[in-house]
Amino acid sequence: MSDKKKITWQALAFMAFSTVWGFGNVTNGFVYFNGIQVTLSWILMFALYFVPYALMVGELGSAFKNEGGGVSSWLNKTMGAKVAYYAGFTYWACHITYIASKGSGSLKALSWAIFRNAETYDSLPTLGVQLATLAVFLLGCFIASRGLNPLKKLLTLAGTTMFVMSLLYIVMMFAAPAINPGATFVSMDLSMKSLIPNFNVAYFTSLSILVFAVGGCEKISPYVNKVENPSKGFPKGMISLAIMVVVCAILGTFAMGMMFDPAVINESTESFNSYAANGSYWAFQKLGEYWHVGDFFLIIYAICNLISQFAILVLSIDAPLRMLLDNEDTRQFIPSKLQKKNKYGVYSNGILLVAILSGAIILIQSVVPGAAAVLQQLTKLNSVCMPLRYLWVFVAYLALRKAYDKIPAEYRFVKNQGVAKFFGGWCFLITAASCILGMYSDDLFTFALNVITPVILTALGLIMPQIAKREQKKA
Repeated sequence: MSDKKKITWQALAFMAFSTVWGFGNVTNGFVYFNGIQVTLSWILMFALYFVPYALMVGELGSAFKNEGGGVSSWLNKTMGAKVAYYAGFTYWACHITYIASKGSGSLKALSWAIFRNAETYDSLPTLGVQLATLAVFLLGCFIASRGLNPLKKLLTLAGTTMFVMSLLYIVMMFAAPAINPGATFVSMDLSMKSLIPNFNVAYFTSLSILVFAVGGCEKISPYVNKVENPSKGFPKGMISLAIMVVVCAILGTFAMGMMFDPAVINESTESFNSYAANGSYWAFQKLGEYWHVGDFFLIIYAICNLISQFAILVLSIDAPLRMLLDNEDTRQFIPSKLQKKNKYGVYSNGILLVAILSGAIILIQSVVPGAAAVLQQLTKLNSVCMPLRYLWVFVAYLALRKAYDKIPAEYRFVKNQGVAKFFGGWCFLITAASCILGMYSDDLFTFALNVITPVILTALGLIMPQIAKREQKKA
């Protein structure tokens, strides 16, 4: 690959930012954790989980700079092909329902940009919405099939615009009282007593939302060998990512605290759900009111979010497939038809399989009564199922540190072996505990679904090796 086509560490940081962070994460933290009370939770999550996590990914990328399969390649080099296969499969399988839900996110952003309200999109016919969602999804599959270059440009654009919009919101919201002193702002209680959250069942069962919010930077790992000077460039990108996320989360929370009252958000289930679904759009709409520019900021944010949602959709189609299929040693467990590449170096049959599975979920929602509620439940499962893939990152990191002398890395998160292994184990436990606690629900059906789904996803991983084994016997 020529240097012109290589990814700079700055571009990598914005690509990773688009996969990890969205303004909606600020909204979710604010809504689910009682306003600015989430600040302490964010600080603890960043200090004890996200920053070590991002730096571990940086070290893994530095150590395996020439590998193109991401996490599965890391595990292949440290723990063998079978473990690497299961890691790659976990990543791929967890993304099927996630991918099916991203198209609707793009359409909702488009609706807000055009109609500037929540009601229009919610009132549209289900069949029409799902057919449009399918069209967006298939367009994402087409772009993913065209190789790295369009994906790189799309992700860089998405990451840059969302970072700029997050900073814009923070700066302009803090300046709003001076611009419009007559406007109504929420008075924040910044005493330690008000900032300490209630550590109850609801708090701990919601932690998976924060874990899911800051996770996913390893999704960019299949492209480490396409980065300029990867042993140094990849860690630089991860460090920059960590700084960008911390700034956006903490300052964004306080800016939102000036705008929304948690008591209003929590006054009813309907109010809570409305804020959870539309809070980020209302935030930019209200910002425009403060600055006397109408819906200008809302429209710009909705367009940026549209780009971001679509970029994540494309990446989520391509990257998990690379993690599953880019390792030569793990291909023995995968049917040969899935390994077919097109002229752009993309796994075309793999994308076709994703199109069939995720497309089927989208179509079922449009023709089966009550399917919308089912898909909504599956979407909520993302906060339980998706972090399961992060566990493999920490397994890979612990295995790397075990082979410290055998596998050199130009960048090390920490030099001390004990500290490094502690953080690897700690992050593994936090992730596992958040997933398990996130499964809990007062509703028996929801609880059962939260438990059964990860089990089914794991079981599916046993099928492909059996098909590949039969294929090899016939050959």
